[in-house]
Amino acid sequence: MKIAIGARDVGDGAPSFIIAEAGVNHDGSLSRAIEMVRVAKKCGADAIKFQSFHPEDLASAAAPLARYQRTATRRGRSQLPMLRDLALAEDEQRELYKVSQRIGIQFLSTPFDDRSAQFLADLGVPALKVASGDLTNLPFLRRLASYRRPLILSTGMGTMSEVREAVRTVKRAGNDRLIVLQCTSAYPEPPGEANLRVIPEFRRKLRTLVGFSDHTIGLGAAVGAVALGACIIEKHFTLSRDLPGPDQGASLEPDELSRLVAQIRETEAALGNGVKRRMPSERENVVAARKSVVTRVDIPAGVRLTASMLTVKRPGSGIPPRDLNRLVGRVARVDIPADSLISWKQVR
Repeated sequence: MKIAIGARDVGDGAPSFIIAEAGVNHDGSLSRAIEMVRVAKKCGADAIKFQSFHPEDLASAAAPLARYQRTATRRGRSQLPMLRDLALAEDEQRELYKVSQRIGIQFLSTPFDDRSAQFLADLGVPALKVASGDLTNLPFLRRLASYRRPLILSTGMGTMSEVREAVRTVKRAGNDRLIVLQCTSAYPEPPGEANLRVIPEFRRKLRTLVGFSDHTIGLGAAVGAVALGACIIEKHFTLSRDLPGPDQGASLEPDELSRLVAQIRETEAALGNGVKRRMPSERENVVAARKSVVTRVDIPAGVRLTASMLTVKRPGSGIPPRDLNRLVGRVARVDIPADSLISWKQVR
């Protein structure tokens, strides 16, 4: 399976698609968001992803802040004031899209409401990300599916039955270009709750491409996800964890993002193609490390070989040990000294 996101193939046989999740770590500043685009490109990410929302369309006045948001922002209990400070206007998002195109990194965003989804579709964003909070929002999933572009679906807080229902909903709406991300919606996410073994299970049971949206602190979980078959890695990043904002503490700083990209590419190279074969770097070690049939004793010409006359030693340039029994019972054509490699020309 393979899906195109912009000019980039994602899926089987393609490198992992690494999304630098800027989210709202710009804290409502366009200049900071533009700098994040540049930094993500420099760090080697394939895409940078923001969040698109109209605060009043996303949350009611009664919507409370999550505990991690209260701790990080030191605000009261309502989401709306925080969301108003973090939202980027549509003109600002257009500017980010243009900057991303100009420097050669894919612009993506997560729409949280219908107006934002329509805006991103009209903007020409090649794929839409679905937040974990909308996993069970089936009307919204049908709306997003109707745009006929790839959907990247996060599954935090979900059960397998909810994930199956979401996948069915998207496919029945006529969109089978779907990538499902294993995700745990905690900020930060305890490493013991990353549940990476869900990745191959998703692939087997859902028959979709699968990735990983990582909220752990550190790089190990994302690298492990690649080894388990994740075709997308999404990881929050920030210019500095000292900045204000609800997601800064669970985000990578630029040097860490660069290391993550490098480790993922090293892991992909190490995974190979699954065909066991002798590698070029091994060839010169065959003679030194493998063994051959060697004589234990002097064997005069005309003597019939027995197993007790033979042993196995390095180097590996002679008759291989698997053929030792084929030598037993043969007759020496010439005198063969002790502790020497034996050849087929020396026996009949």
